[in-house]
Amino acid sequence: MDDTNTPDTPPEAPQNDPDAALRGQLADAVAGEASFEGWTRAALAAAGRRLDLPAGEADRLFPGGPIQILTYLSQRADLRTIEDMDKEGVATLKIRDRIKSAVRIRLERHSGEREAVRRALSLLSLPFNAGLALKLLYKTVDAMWYAAGDTSTDFNFYSKRATLAGVYSSTLLYWLNDRTPGAEATWSFLDRRIDDVMKIEKLKAQLRSWTGGQRRTAARR
Repeated sequence: MDDTNTPDTPPEAPQNDPDAALRGQLADAVAGEASFEGWTRAALAAAGRRLDLPAGEADRLFPGGPIQILTYLSQRADLRTIEDMDKEGVATLKIRDRIKSAVRIRLERHSGEREAVRRALSLLSLPFNAGLALKLLYKTVDAMWYAAGDTSTDFNFYSKRATLAGVYSSTLLYWLNDRTPGAEATWSFLDRRIDDVMKIEKLKAQLRSWTGGQRRTAARR
Protein backbone atom coordinates (compact mmCIF):
# COMPACT_ATOMS: atom_id res chain seq x y z
CA MET A 1 0.00 0.00 0.00
CA ASP A 2 2.13 2.89 -1.11
CA ASP A 3 0.94 6.44 -1.42
CA THR A 4 0.94 6.58 -5.21
CA ASN A 5 -2.63 6.63 -5.75
CA THR A 6 -7.25 5.93 -9.01
CA PRO A 7 -8.46 4.65 -12.15
CA ASP A 8 -9.40 7.42 -14.59
CA THR A 9 -13.11 6.76 -14.10
CA PRO A 10 -15.24 5.64 -11.15
CA PRO A 11 -17.13 2.37 -11.11
CA GLU A 12 -19.87 2.37 -13.67
CA ALA A 13 -23.07 4.12 -12.59
CA PRO A 14 -26.48 2.87 -13.70
CA GLN A 15 -27.88 4.34 -16.90
CA ASN A 16 -31.01 6.52 -16.75
CA ASP A 17 -33.76 4.20 -15.59
CA PRO A 18 -37.43 5.25 -15.35
CA ASP A 19 -37.91 2.50 -12.77
CA ALA A 20 -34.86 3.48 -10.71
CA ALA A 21 -36.75 4.65 -7.60
CA LEU A 22 -39.09 1.66 -7.55
CA ARG A 23 -36.24 -0.75 -8.30
CA GLY A 24 -34.33 0.64 -5.32
CA GLN A 25 -37.34 0.34 -3.02
CA LEU A 26 -37.91 -3.24 -4.10
CA ALA A 27 -34.26 -4.18 -3.62
CA ASP A 28 -34.33 -2.72 -0.10
CA ALA A 29 -37.55 -4.59 0.66
CA VAL A 30 -36.03 -7.86 -0.56
CA ALA A 31 -32.96 -7.25 1.63
CA GLY A 32 -35.32 -6.87 4.59
CA GLU A 33 -37.11 -10.11 3.75
CA ALA A 34 -33.81 -11.90 3.17
CA SER A 35 -32.98 -11.75 6.86
CA PHE A 36 -35.81 -14.25 7.37
CA GLU A 37 -36.47 -15.87 3.96
CA GLY A 38 -32.96 -15.86 2.57
CA TRP A 39 -32.19 -14.51 -0.90
CA THR A 40 -34.97 -16.41 -2.63
CA ARG A 41 -37.86 -15.94 -5.04
CA ALA A 42 -40.11 -16.19 -1.98
CA ALA A 43 -38.38 -13.12 -0.52
CA LEU A 44 -38.84 -11.29 -3.81
CA ALA A 45 -42.54 -12.14 -3.89
CA ALA A 46 -42.99 -11.09 -0.25
CA ALA A 47 -41.23 -7.77 -0.94
CA GLY A 48 -43.52 -7.19 -3.92
CA ARG A 49 -46.58 -7.75 -1.74
CA ARG A 50 -45.23 -5.42 0.92
CA LEU A 51 -44.94 -2.67 -1.70
CA ASP A 52 -48.38 -3.53 -3.16
CA LEU A 53 -46.88 -4.15 -6.58
CA PRO A 54 -49.06 -5.62 -9.33
CA ALA A 55 -48.62 -9.32 -10.03
CA GLY A 56 -45.46 -9.94 -12.03
CA GLU A 57 -44.02 -6.46 -11.41
CA ALA A 58 -41.30 -7.64 -9.03
CA ASP A 59 -40.12 -10.20 -11.58
CA ARG A 60 -40.17 -7.54 -14.30
CA LEU A 61 -37.95 -5.24 -12.24
CA PHE A 62 -35.52 -8.04 -11.37
CA PRO A 63 -35.93 -10.83 -13.92
CA GLY A 64 -32.66 -12.37 -12.73
CA GLY A 65 -34.13 -12.88 -9.27
CA PRO A 66 -32.15 -12.73 -6.02
CA ILE A 67 -28.72 -12.88 -7.65
CA GLN A 68 -29.54 -9.84 -9.77
CA ILE A 69 -30.75 -8.02 -6.66
CA LEU A 70 -27.55 -8.84 -4.78
CA THR A 71 -25.53 -7.51 -7.72
CA TYR A 72 -27.64 -4.34 -7.84
CA LEU A 73 -27.27 -3.70 -4.09
CA SER A 74 -23.52 -4.31 -4.14
CA GLN A 75 -22.95 -1.92 -7.02
CA ARG A 76 -25.19 0.70 -5.41
CA ALA A 77 -23.25 0.34 -2.17
CA ASP A 78 -19.99 0.85 -4.11
CA LEU A 79 -21.27 4.12 -5.53
CA ARG A 80 -22.56 5.31 -2.16
CA THR A 81 -19.25 4.47 -0.53
CA ILE A 82 -17.44 6.56 -3.15
CA GLU A 83 -19.84 9.46 -2.56
CA ASP A 84 -19.37 9.35 1.22
CA MET A 85 -15.60 9.09 0.97
CA ASP A 86 -15.55 12.06 -1.40
CA LYS A 87 -17.77 14.16 0.90
CA GLU A 88 -15.50 13.43 3.85
CA GLY A 89 -12.27 14.15 1.97
CA VAL A 90 -10.85 10.70 2.65
CA ALA A 91 -8.38 11.01 -0.25
CA THR A 92 -6.49 13.70 1.71
CA LEU A 93 -5.75 11.40 4.67
CA LYS A 94 -2.70 9.22 5.23
CA ILE A 95 -2.89 5.99 3.27
CA ARG A 96 -3.71 3.72 6.24
CA ASP A 97 -6.51 6.11 7.30
CA ARG A 98 -7.94 6.12 3.78
CA ILE A 99 -8.24 2.35 3.79
CA LYS A 100 -9.60 2.24 7.32
CA SER A 101 -12.22 4.85 6.45
CA ALA A 102 -13.18 3.07 3.23
CA VAL A 103 -13.80 -0.27 4.95
CA ARG A 104 -15.58 1.31 7.89
CA ILE A 105 -17.87 3.44 5.72
CA ARG A 106 -18.81 0.42 3.64
CA LEU A 107 -19.60 -1.81 6.62
CA GLU A 108 -21.27 0.77 8.85
CA ARG A 109 -23.43 2.50 6.27
CA HIS A 110 -23.89 0.38 3.17
CA SER A 111 -23.71 -3.31 3.99
CA GLY A 112 -27.22 -3.78 5.34
CA GLU A 113 -28.47 -6.01 8.15
CA ARG A 114 -25.99 -8.60 9.36
CA GLU A 115 -28.30 -11.59 8.88
CA ALA A 116 -29.12 -10.55 5.30
CA VAL A 117 -25.38 -10.16 4.62
CA ARG A 118 -24.66 -13.55 6.17
CA ARG A 119 -27.26 -15.21 3.94
CA ALA A 120 -25.96 -13.33 0.90
CA LEU A 121 -22.45 -14.65 1.54
CA SER A 122 -23.83 -18.16 1.86
CA LEU A 123 -25.51 -17.84 -1.53
CA LEU A 124 -22.43 -16.34 -3.17
CA SER A 125 -20.22 -19.06 -1.72
CA LEU A 126 -21.97 -21.73 -3.78
CA PRO A 127 -19.68 -23.03 -6.56
CA PHE A 128 -21.83 -21.76 -9.42
CA ASN A 129 -21.77 -18.23 -7.93
CA ALA A 130 -18.01 -18.12 -7.31
CA GLY A 131 -17.31 -16.03 -10.40
CA LEU A 132 -19.89 -13.43 -9.44
CA ALA A 133 -18.63 -13.32 -5.85
CA LEU A 134 -15.09 -12.53 -7.04
CA LYS A 135 -16.37 -9.95 -9.51
CA LEU A 136 -18.38 -8.12 -6.84
CA LEU A 137 -15.47 -8.20 -4.40
CA TYR A 138 -13.12 -6.79 -7.03
CA LYS A 139 -15.58 -4.00 -7.90
CA THR A 140 -15.92 -3.11 -4.22
CA VAL A 141 -12.20 -2.83 -3.50
CA ASP A 142 -11.64 -1.06 -6.81
CA ALA A 143 -14.28 1.50 -5.81
CA MET A 144 -12.59 2.00 -2.45
CA TRP A 145 -9.19 2.57 -4.06
CA TYR A 146 -10.74 4.92 -6.61
CA ALA A 147 -12.28 7.03 -3.85
CA ALA A 148 -9.03 6.83 -1.86
CA GLY A 149 -7.24 8.57 -4.74
CA ASP A 150 -5.33 5.67 -6.28
CA THR A 151 -3.63 6.52 -9.58
CA SER A 152 -1.40 3.47 -9.98
CA THR A 153 -1.40 1.77 -13.37
CA ASP A 154 1.38 -0.81 -13.04
CA PHE A 155 1.55 -4.02 -11.02
CA ASN A 156 0.75 -1.97 -7.91
CA PHE A 157 -2.77 -1.47 -9.27
CA TYR A 158 -3.50 -5.17 -8.90
CA SER A 159 -1.47 -5.83 -5.75
CA LYS A 160 -3.29 -3.01 -3.93
CA ARG A 161 -6.66 -4.47 -4.83
CA ALA A 162 -5.63 -7.97 -3.84
CA THR A 163 -4.35 -6.70 -0.50
CA LEU A 164 -7.50 -4.67 0.20
CA ALA A 165 -9.68 -7.63 -0.81
CA GLY A 166 -8.04 -9.65 1.97
CA VAL A 167 -8.42 -6.85 4.53
CA TYR A 168 -12.03 -6.14 3.60
CA SER A 169 -13.11 -9.79 3.43
CA SER A 170 -11.60 -10.72 6.79
CA THR A 171 -13.04 -7.61 8.44
CA LEU A 172 -16.47 -8.32 6.96
CA LEU A 173 -16.45 -11.83 8.41
CA TYR A 174 -15.35 -10.50 11.80
CA TRP A 175 -18.07 -7.83 11.71
CA LEU A 176 -20.77 -10.43 11.07
CA ASN A 177 -20.12 -11.97 14.49
CA ASP A 178 -19.26 -8.81 16.41
CA ARG A 179 -21.73 -7.85 19.15
CA THR A 180 -19.62 -5.21 20.89
CA PRO A 181 -21.13 -1.70 21.23
CA GLY A 182 -20.56 0.24 18.04
CA ALA A 183 -18.72 -2.78 16.61
CA GLU A 184 -15.59 -1.52 18.37
CA ALA A 185 -14.01 -4.98 18.27
CA THR A 186 -14.33 -4.94 14.48
CA TRP A 187 -12.55 -1.59 14.17
CA SER A 188 -9.76 -2.83 16.45
CA PHE A 189 -9.46 -5.93 14.26
CA LEU A 190 -9.33 -3.70 11.16
CA ASP A 191 -6.52 -1.65 12.73
CA ARG A 192 -4.52 -4.82 13.36
CA ARG A 193 -5.05 -6.08 9.82
CA ILE A 194 -3.88 -2.78 8.35
CA ASP A 195 -0.88 -2.76 10.71
CA ASP A 196 0.05 -6.22 9.45
CA VAL A 197 -0.19 -5.08 5.83
CA MET A 198 1.87 -1.97 6.46
CA LYS A 199 4.59 -4.04 8.15
CA ILE A 200 4.71 -6.38 5.17
CA GLU A 201 4.92 -3.46 2.74
CA LYS A 202 7.73 -1.90 4.79
CA LEU A 203 9.60 -5.19 4.79
CA LYS A 204 9.14 -5.55 1.03
CA ALA A 205 10.52 -2.05 0.51
CA GLN A 206 13.53 -2.85 2.68
CA LEU A 207 14.17 -6.07 0.76
CA ARG A 208 13.93 -4.24 -2.57
CA SER A 209 16.41 -1.66 -1.29
CA TRP A 210 18.78 -4.35 -0.02
CA THR A 211 18.65 -6.51 -3.15
CA GLY A 212 19.04 -3.43 -5.32
CA GLY A 213 22.18 -2.48 -3.41
CA GLN A 214 23.52 -6.00 -3.73
CA ARG A 215 23.00 -5.95 -7.51
CA ARG A 216 24.76 -2.60 -7.83
CA THR A 217 27.71 -3.87 -5.75
CA ALA A 218 27.98 -7.02 -7.85
CA ALA A 219 27.86 -4.99 -11.08
CA ARG A 220 30.86 -2.89 -9.99
CA ARG A 221 33.04 -5.96 -9.41
